[in-house]
Amino acid sequence: MKRILAAAISAGMVLSLAACGGSSTASTTAAATTAAAETKAAEAAAETEAATEAAAEAASGDVITLRASHSCADTHPYHLGLQKFAELVDQKTNGAVKVDIFSSAQLGDERANIEDLQMGTLDIAVSSTGPLGNFAEDFLILDLPFLFSNYDHAHAVLDGEIGQNLIAKLDDIGIVGGAFWENGFREMTNSQRPINGAADCAGLKLRCMENQVHMDAFSALGMDPTPMAWSEVFTALQQGVIDGQENPIAVIYSNKVYEAGQTNLAITNHVYSPSLILFSKAVYEKLDPAYQTALMEAAKEAADYERSCCEDNESAQIEEMKGFGVEVTYPDTAEFQAAMAPVYEKYAAQFGQENIDAITGFAY
Repeated sequence: MKRILAAAISAGMVLSLAACGGSSTASTTAAATTAAAETKAAEAAAETEAATEAAAEAASGDVITLRASHSCADTHPYHLGLQKFAELVDQKTNGAVKVDIFSSAQLGDERANIEDLQMGTLDIAVSSTGPLGNFAEDFLILDLPFLFSNYDHAHAVLDGEIGQNLIAKLDDIGIVGGAFWENGFREMTNSQRPINGAADCAGLKLRCMENQVHMDAFSALGMDPTPMAWSEVFTALQQGVIDGQENPIAVIYSNKVYEAGQTNLAITNHVYSPSLILFSKAVYEKLDPAYQTALMEAAKEAADYERSCCEDNESAQIEEMKGFGVEVTYPDTAEFQAAMAPVYEKYAAQFGQENIDAITGFAY
């Protein structure tokens, strides 16, 4: 920069001499022309050096590292989805933003992660919507049994206006919602007996999330729903503290619950379990707008990949578990729906019957 300033000063002096001295018009004109050329050269050099310095400053700047947490094993679609998300963020920010992923509740279970996002002590989390309903009640509607008929139905609702209106509610609790991801349709496992019908559920002590809608649904089947943090479930199953648990196939498989005496698997599809990739509002709002855009785009683009990881492997994972001695049954879900009908009656006023109907009757 010093050399450039010197050139600019020199050019200015030539202009001054040409205007104030000299014995002829020709010499004055020549001097002025030379000075103008030198000034333009100096300005161009200054612009080039400024651009070079800006690039060097950006290159030498600190990389922003964000921590992302989830509660499942590192073979679960949550983890695979976050890996894809991190890859996309890296690409979209030219390496300026990195995402470190922590699996298996290393940074706390889902409820703890949500609380940490609110406080700004955690940057990103993937959580099922079950625990989220304890912070934003509108999400509890998604936990009604048999609300969605299949994956296409669920995706159409959640990616559309209904789902986006729900995501907007997160702003009130200090969280920014990125996109709906997926945990899958939930199934039941237990150590006591095969479930071939709703009557077989009676008396089973079943681990569930801390979610009143789920608890009411399982109680309607005559079960003993027992809320418990996921990090405690495997040991509780081994010790016989609980008889069973319910989760999507990806969770059952990746956490190998069949090794904890869960020899019976019933494909009931009783609840569709969406998940969300969530950002701490306190952290998100401090980021450069371009980085905010990159996070949002990556969250949405990674959703398709994460969902495919859930859905595409279910059949193969069920077959593999059969090889490990798990008995798989496919009970008539009409019995379960009939038994759980009182849950809809109980929550119709809270959620609004029109909102329930908008989901169950959604054309896709």
